Amino acid sequence: MAKKSGTSKAAAKAAKKERAAQKTSKKEKKKVSKASKPEDQDDEDLDSILDKIRREWEEAHTVTEEVVEGPPSRRANATLTACPNGNHLWSIGGEFFSEDGKAYFYNDVFRYSPEKNEWRKFISPTCPGPRSAHSVVASPVGGGKLFLFGGEFSSLYQNSFHHYRDFWVFDIPSHSWDRIETKVRPSARSGHRMAMWKHYIVLFGGFYDPGYRTQYLNDTWIFDTQEYKWKQIEFKESDRKPPPRSGFSFLPTSDGVVLYGGYCKEYVKGKRPLGVILDDTWLLRITLDPTTAVPTFKWEKRRVPSSAHVPSPRAGATMALWSGRGMGVMFGGVTDVERDEEGMESVFWADLYGHHLENSRWTSMNLKRPKKTGSGKKKQVRPVITNTADPEDSENEDDKDVDDPNLTKPIARYNAMLAVLRNTLYIYGGILERGSREYTLDDFYTIQLDKLDKYSCLRPMSTVIPEDVESSSEDESGSGTDSHNEDGSDTDEDDDETEPDIKNRKGKAKKSQNQGVDVGEEDPAQSGEDEPVVAAVTDLRAQASAFMSASAQSAERSPEDIVSTPAPGETLAMFYARSREYWAQKAYAGGAMDSRRKQLRRDGFGLAEERYGESHFSSFLLSSEYKPILEEVEKILAEAGLDEKEMREVGRDAGGGQSSGQSRNRR
Repeated sequence: MAKKSGTSKAAAKAAKKERAAQKTSKKEKKKVSKASKPEDQDDEDLDSILDKIRREWEEAHTVTEEVVEGPPSRRANATLTACPNGNHLWSIGGEFFSEDGKAYFYNDVFRYSPEKNEWRKFISPTCPGPRSAHSVVASPVGGGKLFLFGGEFSSLYQNSFHHYRDFWVFDIPSHSWDRIETKVRPSARSGHRMAMWKHYIVLFGGFYDPGYRTQYLNDTWIFDTQEYKWKQIEFKESDRKPPPRSGFSFLPTSDGVVLYGGYCKEYVKGKRPLGVILDDTWLLRITLDPTTAVPTFKWEKRRVPSSAHVPSPRAGATMALWSGRGMGVMFGGVTDVERDEEGMESVFWADLYGHHLENSRWTSMNLKRPKKTGSGKKKQVRPVITNTADPEDSENEDDKDVDDPNLTKPIARYNAMLAVLRNTLYIYGGILERGSREYTLDDFYTIQLDKLDKYSCLRPMSTVIPEDVESSSEDESGSGTDSHNEDGSDTDEDDDETEPDIKNRKGKAKKSQNQGVDVGEEDPAQSGEDEPVVAAVTDLRAQASAFMSASAQSAERSPEDIVSTPAPGETLAMFYARSREYWAQKAYAGGAMDSRRKQLRRDGFGLAEERYGESHFSSFLLSSEYKPILEEVEKILAEAGLDEKEMREVGRDAGGGQSSGQSRNRR
């Protein structure tokens, strides 16, 4: 019995092990069965996809930062913005014109910390393209944000330009950019201004240059930072509003936004464009409905109180907001005085003014001489750095008073970047002209606005500016004005029928500050030879750039000559698309038998074809050697990021595009 009992226990134990093994086997089969289900495979794939997306997003949005020496490199038309939630300054973008006439554009982001006197550079894979003459405003929401709209970009030799209409937001805590896409938005532009009023961004004006003339704008837009929507403010025809302009001051107040000054050009048929400096003041009054909180807008022109402290009219002197005193602060600027038909004289400023936003009163912010101590005798020593452009600097420096605060003033300039943090004004960079040369500056100054005792130079100017050159904005040819078609007679309303054209430059194709292209010792326009300028250039890029300047003629050419003359780079189709209205009128004036529009265009095409055949450019265009140059020209245009429609608009004026140098920066 004992033996049988032991056998029974052993059998029971073996059976139990077998049942456990079967359960394990079933569980494993069940696991395999579950793993083989499609939905489980989808779950695993989805997790993998999401993980991959997360890693890619982090890589695309990883921001690197580094401490850099001093302020950014030499540049102008950048933005310098006070941080809304901290004691920092933010510098974004800008442009630099080198001594050999090349244009460089930036999209870098710098932050300046006054306590540490430290500059940091932030680099993000997702960011706006390189640009200048854009506009930036700051909002304290969400730890602080910077909103950027518009601006411009050009090819290396400024033969083609592109205006932006993209809208970006920079998140200050994360130092990252995001592009804001909206169906409704302002048109492409540069030189406009934005102001932050409550949670609305108000945008006004600017300019757009499609190639044949600079078009100045006076439309008003608002962007709601809560709803993320743009809306254009419509005004009645009878309502008063500021004329078109760019480069003005645009500062918020409790009642709305104050606009002051700016620049525009007047186009009169048969005459060259005339630059106009504006000095009027407007208030965009904004009223919120007490029940719906919906804003209403009305422009009111302000009468400037008579005062001896009103600054002289000037361009390139946008004010910075000193919010603690409700005041705009202006530094520098340039005033152009027409000398004669050949050019103009330019006066550059280094003075400081305050504009009270509530009542439009001006204050001349002169430096205060420190109180004398001791015997009261003047100490005359030679200062180490003067950095002043006043004529009296030529006097014996040993006779200068070391206590004179005017010795600390920055050199005169225009288009400087200004910002106010608390009670301190910061001045960075800008432009100064001497003779026909343009110098981009990189010095960095501060001044305590509540003391006005002296300027402090945080970084001296690295640019060497010769003192033996007359301070004039014009060279001998008087090339400081644009050579666009004044009457716009070469424009065409039907863009779809217009072929891409090459934007040409005016003046001689020589190596200078304005052109920057070395095309040989002799200018074919003066030598009378028919060979295009590019024949004298060996480098392909220089050939293409010089070729795009080869048809630039003198400013004395009539609009009719400009329209009826083929330009280098124009095919017959391109030439006719640009000038077909002119030839249709010629056909009609010549007594065409059939005055119907289609027939007039056919007859006009015949006249254009005949004129094209007479041009010495046409035979050159057929040369196989010309193909590489045309391809290089297309690359130059592509550098600006132009799409097909924008390329059609670039350089529609075949007789001379936007002039370089001084007049371009006045815009």
